[in-house]
Amino acid sequence: MTDLEIPLKKRTKFYRFFEMVPAILSYGMLIVLVVLSLVNPILAGIYLLLLIITVLVKAVGIASHTIRGRSRMDAAQNIDWHDRLHQLERPLVSYKKLRDVQSDEFGMTAHQENLELIINDPANYPKPSSIYNAVIIAAYNEAYEVLEPTIQSVIDTTYDKSHLILVLAYEERGGKEMHATAKRLHKKFGQAFKAFHLVKHPHDLPNEVVGKGGNITYAGHFLKDWVKKQGIEYKDVIITTLDSDNRPHATYFDYVTYEYIVHEDRKHLSYQPISLFLNNIWDAPAPMRVIATGNSFWNIISSMRPHTLRNFASHSQPMDALVEMNFWSTRTIVEDGHQYWRSYFHFDGDYSVTPIYAPIYQDAVLSDTYRRTLKAQFIQLRRWAYGASDIPYVAVRVLSRRRTVPLGAGLSRLVRLIDGHVTLASISILVAVGGWVPLLINPESSQQIAAHLLPEVISNIQRVAMIGLLITVFLGFKMLPPRPARYKRHRSLGMLLQWCLMPVTAIAYSAASAFNAQTHLFLGKYLDKFDVTEKATHETVARARAAKAVRASELKK
Repeated sequence: MTDLEIPLKKRTKFYRFFEMVPAILSYGMLIVLVVLSLVNPILAGIYLLLLIITVLVKAVGIASHTIRGRSRMDAAQNIDWHDRLHQLERPLVSYKKLRDVQSDEFGMTAHQENLELIINDPANYPKPSSIYNAVIIAAYNEAYEVLEPTIQSVIDTTYDKSHLILVLAYEERGGKEMHATAKRLHKKFGQAFKAFHLVKHPHDLPNEVVGKGGNITYAGHFLKDWVKKQGIEYKDVIITTLDSDNRPHATYFDYVTYEYIVHEDRKHLSYQPISLFLNNIWDAPAPMRVIATGNSFWNIISSMRPHTLRNFASHSQPMDALVEMNFWSTRTIVEDGHQYWRSYFHFDGDYSVTPIYAPIYQDAVLSDTYRRTLKAQFIQLRRWAYGASDIPYVAVRVLSRRRTVPLGAGLSRLVRLIDGHVTLASISILVAVGGWVPLLINPESSQQIAAHLLPEVISNIQRVAMIGLLITVFLGFKMLPPRPARYKRHRSLGMLLQWCLMPVTAIAYSAASAFNAQTHLFLGKYLDKFDVTEKATHETVARARAAKAVRASELKK
């Protein structure tokens, strides 16, 4: 059986080398520009132009994927997935009703083909009535105001609640207040599902880093025992993990169940919704809004490239597969992205992620104060960028004599993984300021004319790239939830002007957090604690400010 675990302590030299690779390449991209500028500014210019042209070509594809992905997401949200799922229960009757129907409804032709497949081979397709959805909500010390809307959003879905199991997995280290919040939630919602379980994850369990992976894995083992006692087969349960601020689209569980049933290789698949960071977008500060919107669009774009799609944040996976893999990793702070690699190697390469074109709404980063919000955003992005820790994990399994996956497929995935993390760290810096480096470093060169022209050439290319930004701004406005009554119309103007901050956030947050994470790996100073992103709401922020004002008033007295 393939070893799926990340080493906790001493690494082999081979493993350590690949931990250092992302930092070597990312810093190397910047160093090469400096060295070439000293030696020959023309070579530096060629190097930089090649990089920027590559980025521009990618930007064209990204713009296309953004438009198509947004269109597909809108179409999928308008489908009555509950009805389509119900039709799978009696496929022959449903097929006869739909046989002569001509419809341009999203996926209708595929739906009719799915019904036909089930009719011809019913033994390979489970009935919707036999499937259960289990939802694990991970919590640490979040307020009731954060968790209550999340659970309510699960109740508000169109899926049959008698087949919906909810597990609130909360941390013992969250303290008495978290325990009280969990009890309060159970009292309010305990009867709304087939079952509602509270599972408290003990702190300081062996072979665990402090993180979400240990929490949801502990809840997974509880669920495994409970399901067995109920006489439900593991293959008839789909498990979805949600963070405390995640709110699934109304049709999400029907949609996931439908996709689970119609794929014969369902055990080797996971199901990835589109994460949109829009819950509190009107309340978040401008830099956080830019980052949240950019991340939302990146998730839409990723859904249009299934061959490169990875698990991110909330996702769904069959319980029988999770039981075989011992659920999620308890040794990494990025258990979501890492779950892709665990699954890929567990199934010897026979694993993929199916996009679900329905959103799960999440919060933009917001804390009690502006300063804490800025810090919390950096910490969140650094945790995501720490996905670079998967590079050595993948490398030692792909470049090993005991390899269990095809070399070509494994190697292409490894290269894309490395490229993604190196690009995240270095490209925004090179694009933003790289054109000035040859001129500043070598102003006396005989080739300084070329160096003087370089910033202008790059500036012209950047203007072309602005088209992609304009598309993002336009679609971003269309995605915004209604403006809360507490904000006046000028807040909408701020939503437009905020995009001037994009170059700043790209360098100060995205690039800087990636370099920070990769430097930790390079030095062997591992991030072994999941820094939970603070979850504040407009109400909790207002309450904190009021309490601060009261304390200030008392001090004056």
